[in-house]
Parts: sequence; C-alpha cells; structure tokens
Amino acid sequence: MANNDHDTTQPHWGARRDFVKGAAALGAGLLLADAGGALAASAPGTSRRFALADGTQLHYIEAGYGRPMVLVPGWSQTAAMYADQIDALSADYRVIALDMRGHGDSDKPATGYRMARLAQDLHEFLHGMRLEDVVLGGHSMGCSVIWSYWEHYGRDHIGKLVLIDQAPAVTVWPGWSDEQKALAGALFTPDSLYQTAAAIGGPDGIKATEGFVNGAFFTKAYPRDKLGWVLAENLKFPRADAARLLVDHCCQDWRDVIRTIDVPTVVFGGTASFFNPRSQKWIAEQIPGARAHIFAEAEGGSHFMFMENPAKFNALVRAFAG
Repeated sequence: MANNDHDTTQPHWGARRDFVKGAAALGAGLLLADAGGALAASAPGTSRRFALADGTQLHYIEAGYGRPMVLVPGWSQTAAMYADQIDALSADYRVIALDMRGHGDSDKPATGYRMARLAQDLHEFLHGMRLEDVVLGGHSMGCSVIWSYWEHYGRDHIGKLVLIDQAPAVTVWPGWSDEQKALAGALFTPDSLYQTAAAIGGPDGIKATEGFVNGAFFTKAYPRDKLGWVLAENLKFPRADAARLLVDHCCQDWRDVIRTIDVPTVVFGGTASFFNPRSQKWIAEQIPGARAHIFAEAEGGSHFMFMENPAKFNALVRAFAG
C-alpha cells in the first residue's frame, strides 16, 4: 500500500473542466491565445547526440557525475524544460534529459511516432550509453514511454522510477462511472481526442498549441512572460507528427502494466493539474512501497509542478533517489 501526502486543499477541478472545454473548442478551431514572452536561456549542461540503429539522432543534455538519472519529457515537450533539475540535481547525479524522436533538437524522421517505438528508442539509448541502476523519470507522456518500456523490457537498466503527472488511461471507455474516470485520470472521449488531434495537426495547429500552453499547462501564478519560450519548445515537434503521437499516446490504457511495477517508485501530481490527482494516488497504491506527492495549487501544483516549484520537487526527488 502506498504512502500518500495529504493536504486540506481541495483538488482544483476547474483545471480539468477548463481543459475539457478547451479540447472541445480546439476541435472547432476556436481556441486562440497569445503566447508572448521571450525565449529563456539555454538549459545548463552539455548538449550531445546519440545515434539510434535506424539512423535517427537523439539530442540529450548531460551534466554531473555519479548515479545516472535519465529524464524523459512529455508529449511535445523538450529536454530543456528540465533545466532546473539538470542544474540542481547534477550536483549529486549524472543527470541526462532526453529529447525523444521528433521532439526538441532531436531528428524529425517520418516514422516512429508511437509509444512502443519511443520505448524502443529509450531502451536503445540506455543500453548504448551503458547506463545501469538508472533513476528513470518521466513527465506526462514520458511516464507512458516508461510504462511501455516496462512492458517490453522490464527492469532492464532501471533502479528506480519517478513518475510525474500522467493518467493511467487518458481516454474513457463507454460505460465508465465517474469513479472509474477519476481513478484513471481520463480527460477525453474518443470523439474529443480525435477532434483535438485534428486541430493540432491542422492549419491552425500553432494556435491550438498556444491554447494548451496558455490555458491548461500551468497555474495562473506562473509568469506569463515565460510561456513564449514554452510554446517555442513545443513547436519544435512538427504539428502533424505531434497529432499522430497524441492519438497513439492517449488511446493507451496502462493500468495492467502499472500493477506489475516492482521497483522503488515516487509519483507526483498537482491539485491544479488537468489530471485528477486521485489518479496519481491510485498509481502509487498499485506499486509496493510507492509514495505520491500531490502539490497544492498554491505550491505550483500544475501539470508542470517541476517547473513551477523546482525547489520542493528537486528536494523530494533527491530524498527518494538516495
């Protein structure tokens, strides 16, 4: 049974409601926003490249020495978004933040935008880099990459897992009760998922992406002048490929895989995230000894709590990684 952080702050269900409303608007091509802001400074560490067997070059950022800590970003996100983790945690670990294919500064091949392929890429990277006993972290879709990895390769190269705010099943099945939806963290119906993907991959895909960055990803307290850089990082992934990957990602149901995880694991969620924080507690409850840390909205408890409150997040990760 998991140990969960508890607080008296009620979950910010408005974030989830606004996300769903936004998804519906995206399907109609109506969600418009102004990103604004200037690009942030480059992430600390050294940029390097790793060649996969199919010729795709993956970009990664590396800093520090010691036990390896590999960080996988979410859907359409980049390694540079882990800048605060690279900067702080590299004092104790060899921190590597990886751009998956298509994302960030990695190559943009025409194929491979499926969870199973991203898991294969990750395995090839860990094996080729000769990384063992890895503290493997993933944010959002990065968790799904890890779950696909676990399904195919088990604990190979893995010592511990850091799972950051990803629903076990993003799209609802017909007939699910409200309780099932909450524990799964589901956001989409099949129709709204494909409408959203069509908007992202369509002629107004940049505006659709602006809508998510400005209206769903962060709390209202997050500095607005930083959102322009976040948007620019997202748009490094071509929108048509991003749409294809979103569908594959959000059609997965990982609940059976999560129940098989048996390495030390920590789970992070936020009361202002569009994913119901009960789903993050559910994940921790399935994994022996796992703990869930749920950030309150006042603590920057959005989908990107590691960017909004890096001091608390990094302290918890350091305490967990040992």
